[in-house]
Order: sequence, then C-alpha cells, then structure tokens
Amino acid sequence: MSASNSSNTPDAPPRRRKRKDYSLLVLAAGIFLFGVAAGGLYYILRPVTLRIAVGPPGSDDQRLVQALAQTFARDGGPVRLTPITTEGAIESIALLAAKKADLAVARGDLDLPADAQSVAILRKNVVVLWSVPGLPARGTKKPPAPRIKELGDLAGHRVGVIGRTQANVALLRVILTESGVNADKVAITQFRTDQVAEMARDPAIEAFMAVGPLDSKITIEAIAATAKARGEPKFLPIEVSETISKKHPRYDTEEIPGSTFSPSPARPADKLDTVSVSHLIVAPKSLSEITAGAFVRQLFAVRQTLAREMPAAAKIEQPDTDKDAAVPAHAGASAYIDGNERTFLERYSDFFWGALLALSGLGSAGAWLRHYLNRDEREQYSEHRDDLLAIISKVRLAQSLDELTAMQNEVDGVLRETLDCYDDGAIEEGDLAAIGLVLDQFNHAIADRRVAIGLVAPEPARMRAL
Repeated sequence: MSASNSSNTPDAPPRRRKRKDYSLLVLAAGIFLFGVAAGGLYYILRPVTLRIAVGPPGSDDQRLVQALAQTFARDGGPVRLTPITTEGAIESIALLAAKKADLAVARGDLDLPADAQSVAILRKNVVVLWSVPGLPARGTKKPPAPRIKELGDLAGHRVGVIGRTQANVALLRVILTESGVNADKVAITQFRTDQVAEMARDPAIEAFMAVGPLDSKITIEAIAATAKARGEPKFLPIEVSETISKKHPRYDTEEIPGSTFSPSPARPADKLDTVSVSHLIVAPKSLSEITAGAFVRQLFAVRQTLAREMPAAAKIEQPDTDKDAAVPAHAGASAYIDGNERTFLERYSDFFWGALLALSGLGSAGAWLRHYLNRDEREQYSEHRDDLLAIISKVRLAQSLDELTAMQNEVDGVLRETLDCYDDGAIEEGDLAAIGLVLDQFNHAIADRRVAIGLVAPEPARMRAL
C-alpha cells in the first residue's frame, strides 16, 4: 500500500527538509522586507545637503552663509549647506540656472531664472542719495551751498555710485525717470567699495548714491568721507517711492529714520523717504517642498542665536507669500510661514496605506502559494483518510494476529505522514480531529476482532488517539 511504503522508507526526511526550506524562504523574505523598510526610512530621514552660491569672497553675505553652514552642521539638522563662493550675485544666479547650485543669494531686482522662487529675505538694501557742496574756493575755507537740493536738480550733473554692479545703475535710472528727470542727462560714474575716499575728493561729482542695509558700514563711511572732504551732505528724498513700488514690484517703499548714519551731527536730520530692494535666498521651483520647508525652519530656528555672533543674521526675514509678489515664495517656505506644513504621517500616509495593502496582498498571495504548494499533501491526506477507512473494513476480516499487527504498522505509517502534513500546514486541526475519529474506530475494530478470534482478553489496551 502506498501509505505504508512511504512511511517505512527514507521518504520522510526529504519532507522535513522541504519544511526547513519553507522556513528559510520566509526568513529570507522577512529580512528582505525589513531591509527595504529600513532603507526607505533612511532615505526619508537622511540629511539633505544643499549647495548655496554666494559672493563675492569676504562679503557679509559670504560670511553669513558660511556661519549658517557651520551652525547647521553642528546642530545636526535635516538640512546641511555647502557654500559655493562666486564673484557676485550674477555668477551665483548663473550657477542656479545651470543646476550647479540648489540655492543662491541674489538681489531681487536682478534677472532671475524663470523658475526662481524666494525662500528667505537675507536683508533689505535701502537707497541713499545725497549731494555735497562744491570744493571751497581758493583762499576760503567755507564751502559753497549745495547746488543739488532735490532729485530734479540732478540733470546735467554727475552722480557717483558705490558698487560695480549694474543693478545699482539700473535702479538709479528708474528713480530718475519716475522723478521726472531725463536719465540720459545724468552722468554716472561707478566706484568700488574701496574707492570711497577717491570718490569723495572727485570735484566732478556732486551727488552720491549707496545701496545697502541701514547699518551698512560702507554707506556710513562714504557719507562721513564726503562730509569731511566737501562739507555737510544734503540728503535727497525719493518722494515718488510709492509710485516706484507700484510700477516696479521688485522695489519697496522704505523710510530712513533720522540720525541713522550719524547722531551728531544728525544724518539725516529727519526721516527720509526712499526705496529698498530685497537681498534674497532663492531656489528653483523644482526644489522639494519638504526640503525647502526644512531649510526655512532651520534658518529661523538659529537666526537669533547666530545674531549674537553675527548681527547681520538678525536682518533675515520671511519672504513675501502673497501670490502677486514680484519674486514668489517657494511652496515649501509658504507652507512653513503660513502654518500649513504637513506632518510626517500626513506626507507619507499614502505610502503607509499602500505598504499595508501590499503586505496584505503579499500575505494573501503567500497563503495561496502555500496552499498551492501543499496541494499534493492535501491529496495525500485524503488518501490516508480513505486508506484508514479501508483498513477498518479489513480488520473485521482478519484471521490472525500477524494480519492485525501488519495493519497496525500500516496505520502507524499513515498517522506519521498525516502529522507531517499537519506540520507543513497542508491540513488544519479540524482535519486532524477527523483522523482522530477514524483512529478511534480503528482501535475499536482491532479490539473487537481480537476478541472475536480469541487471541486476547475481552478488554485489550487500545491505541492512543490524537
């Protein structure tokens, strides 16, 4: 009989090896899934390094960005910075446009890439315009009164502009045009920041322009140098500042408080209307919202602490999140500023649900596969059950002890293979209980047959059921 042959030959050990193979397969699958989960979590939570272009070398911007990079690295936040020093804002913007930088420090009135968006305002630069008297006449010490008392008087005169960037020249021309002055009739000479003393002594220059923060050391030194060389300055208000801000959204109205550049003598003597231009940290629209939001969060978290070492850090402001802003705010920065940032679970809930569905599907597929792979053993179980029922019929016809012993040995083999099927998961406990009922019937049949042929006493020991 097939059941007996399989139980009395070395076929059982291979079946055990198959069960071990299943266990190894499940273990390998578990290790693989754990590795995938761990890798995905590391990918999500790993620090992101952003390249930020800033220049020129040695400038306040470059030193501030370097300090931010060191602070971010020391605090161990999710965002790190790698500064790329450039010759100036134009070069920084070029690197951003060429995808060689993730962030760039640039003035808001420059030609930015079409997809550039602001993530922070590094500072606001205000325009300061002033005129001075001419040099004293020979033989006298008192300088003449300034000939330029307002912007309208600049036509036919020369203006000295501090800084080599053409953005300052473009800004001056906008101011002149909106003030009703023909910009082509105003001569402009640019000076480097280390040429302030030379500019102050140039007799051809009767008015000056500086663009920088209110506490700019360069602006304060330039005003002091021109006052020493040429006489007390006359500050020129930009009375059309609101018109300029409406017609040219990249410029804002600003007010310079009295005594900003000197308390004694007061320079200026009273508040002064002017315009400002924002110095921005910009990023491409393609930068991840999560990364941009994390950068802004870290930036404002360290701003006050860093300001103790670098006062320039205190000037960092939030970008304009209005939809009609000249340089739109990045979606990640807007979400942080407006309090609309999604939590970790909100951002990745779809992935979690998808993973759960995938695991559920894998579990169902695994159950089906297990059932499919065990189909032969289930068929074997059915055969064993039928064999046991057939053996019970044979017991009633047995004529000798040897026949009964052979049948018991055969049932032992069937029982062993049935238990193997149960261990493999091919059958359930209900199936095992059914086999137990059949074994009870077999034990009764054996006992009754022994009594019938007079081989043993009426109450023999019975085989123990499952």
